[in-house]
Amino acid sequence: MTHFGILCPASIGHLNTMTTLGSELLHRGHRVTVFNFLDAKAKTLASGLEFQALAEDEFPLGASTKILTEMGKLSGLKALQYNLKNVPKTSAVMLREAPTTIRKAGVAALLVDQYSLEGGTVADILNIPFVTICSGLMLNREPNIPPIFTTWQYTPTWQGRWRNRLGFQLVEVLAKPIRKTIAQYRKEWNLPLYSYPNDYYSKLAQISQQPPEFNFPRQSLPPHFHFTGHYHNPALRQAVPFPFEQLTGQPLIYASMGTIQNRLVNVFQIIASACEGLDAQLVIDLGGGASPESLPKLAGNPIVVGLAPQLELLQKATITITHAGMNTTLESLRNGVPMVAIPMANDQPGVAARIAYTGVGELISLKQLSVAKLRSSVEKVLAQDSYKKKAIEMQGAIARSGGVKKAADIIEQVVLTGKPVLASQS
Repeated sequence: MTHFGILCPASIGHLNTMTTLGSELLHRGHRVTVFNFLDAKAKTLASGLEFQALAEDEFPLGASTKILTEMGKLSGLKALQYNLKNVPKTSAVMLREAPTTIRKAGVAALLVDQYSLEGGTVADILNIPFVTICSGLMLNREPNIPPIFTTWQYTPTWQGRWRNRLGFQLVEVLAKPIRKTIAQYRKEWNLPLYSYPNDYYSKLAQISQQPPEFNFPRQSLPPHFHFTGHYHNPALRQAVPFPFEQLTGQPLIYASMGTIQNRLVNVFQIIASACEGLDAQLVIDLGGGASPESLPKLAGNPIVVGLAPQLELLQKATITITHAGMNTTLESLRNGVPMVAIPMANDQPGVAARIAYTGVGELISLKQLSVAKLRSSVEKVLAQDSYKKKAIEMQGAIARSGGVKKAADIIEQVVLTGKPVLASQS
């Protein structure tokens, strides 16, 4: 039995992935503790895992949620800038508080969300192994792969590489405070400084919940990088009431802007107007960001709920209108449901670019969003069989990837051997 610690952002999307993985390890007889701010406690305990709060004075209950709520009012580069502005503070708190708390708890290995860049340094301070888990779109850099905050398509030419290089230079400027914070702690602990962006990730195993087919072509991933497909456990989802009796049997359009970037009311108004008059029924999930009563009257009389049972609705859906969050995207594809993506911020533009690249849906940038353009895209995905066919092919790819059980196998092998687990061996 191994005592695993989990470090990840406190947002629902990352907690869903990491607690599902932790639950699988718990089921196998291991002990699993999430180390995070208080806002992550309820979700962690509901998953059956242990929880240890960090920096309760600096991050009391509601503090992380407030940051996410403010970010949810923004989009695009402004949301990314807001996020990166707050990350250095949370990283510094993690680096200061987590090592002592984790050592006292007797943790033997860490599972570090790739978006928690400080996690590998925490493991190095403690001299324990860690595995990198890619809950969101994988961050590993390659010259031909565009930055995740762009909707740029894969263009393996010198022009494409030049464009990507400019994008990554912007990333370096915005992320400089985070990297500086981590470098300071590594210096204090006499740890070697990172030389390249990919140095932040585990040298034992890196695991992505993407299937390899949902990606741009990769040429230089480390040999210990694994694609395992979506981490899925419906039993861990909170039961949510929904008026299923109001479903008419028409093709179902499920619209969700996720649980963070879901406070732009005009987007929901455009979605409702775009779907009005179609031979389909629209369900709008506000993701907990607002109540139906707080919205103005929407066109077409859609079903609008504050929070929907997403997994159940995706089993009935014909198409998903999505912000292109990784979890909603993979849950749609797991059910063979094609999409129209309206990315808001962070890695969503990059996920949306892959939705378009793989042919499982259409992409509309927020700047280009209009009733006419969205209606045209929805009608296109509803009418053309190719989108459904590609989504079903991706459904098969996810099923073949191994999922949470394969990820847990890799993690156990890392702990057992203490050596890199190569993709060719898993």
